[in-house]
Amino acid sequence: MTDATCGVRHDLPLLQEAFGLGELDMKDLTYLPDGMMNRNWRLRTDRGTYALKQILDVPLDMARRNLRVQALLATAGIPACVPEVSVDGDVVIEAAGRGYCLLPWAQGTHLRGPTLSLEQVRRFGRLTARIHHRLNSFPPESGLAPVTVAPPAAVADSAAAVTEADRYLRLISSLEVRQPFDVTVAALLEQRKNLLAEYAGRRPASDSPAGPAGWTHGDLQYRNLLWRDGDIVAVLDWDRIQVRTLAEEITRTAMVQFTSQEGHLHLEHVAAFAAGYRHVIPLRSQEVADALDRLWWRRMTSFWQLDHHYNLGTHGAAELIVLTERLLAWWSEHREEVAAAFTMA
Repeated sequence: MTDATCGVRHDLPLLQEAFGLGELDMKDLTYLPDGMMNRNWRLRTDRGTYALKQILDVPLDMARRNLRVQALLATAGIPACVPEVSVDGDVVIEAAGRGYCLLPWAQGTHLRGPTLSLEQVRRFGRLTARIHHRLNSFPPESGLAPVTVAPPAAVADSAAAVTEADRYLRLISSLEVRQPFDVTVAALLEQRKNLLAEYAGRRPASDSPAGPAGWTHGDLQYRNLLWRDGDIVAVLDWDRIQVRTLAEEITRTAMVQFTSQEGHLHLEHVAAFAAGYRHVIPLRSQEVADALDRLWWRRMTSFWQLDHHYNLGTHGAAELIVLTERLLAWWSEHREEVAAAFTMA
């Protein structure tokens, strides 16, 4: 039994009372290891089956806002799960310094982007646009104030990124025992330094991203999508609702959703997704191209997975490190083709 499950078992009586769950058996609590930033369990009671989440990724007040927005989205026709409300009217319950929310269990399958048909991908693009439209049509009392301008986006310096890569290389070399993973990461860091040296002159010049901005989901990707009978039946994990340029979300979503295990983008799927989105919200090609350049450079200069792995001791993102580096190397060599796929619609 994990330490996390020990903690939630201790908190279950309080959660049971707060949410009025009725009878439950501890054997019906199943830890779900796929969550990367929060902790999740499937919980069966005589009232039904639920997803129980321990909230770790955002402050609890922000989680409350996001869960209430999630309920509004469901009312507006977006496939989002309506959170359970406690007997005291709260959507987040705090126990011993830990915060939890409870949602109905959604039946469906997580499908990686390359396995989807092009028509499914176009529908996903249209749904993403509908989500953006709905998020930005709620009144201010929802907690989502109207957005008029895009927030500034700092552009990292290549020299600082090289310094950070060297810091991790020194950290790995200082380990008493280096695991195969550490050896792999060290080789990838050397590759990153070579890419930084080659492409330093392609750093975006401005801290002001192009195109319209608004409230966005923040993590639209296969782990947070449930499919059934060919359609998306639930969009999960609304923790990262935040103001971004709309183009930033669609470019990031496509990069996560349509990357093969070899680190190559399925460009036909990317084009279908972008076309579906732009059929509903007609972003201009130069706005999408600007978002692509910024995302590429952010990937070039970011080491967030290594920070989680080596500095914070949380290893949920470790599986992404190798794939991220493969994609970055491939993308750097195929930037024109990638931009064309996003902007051909």
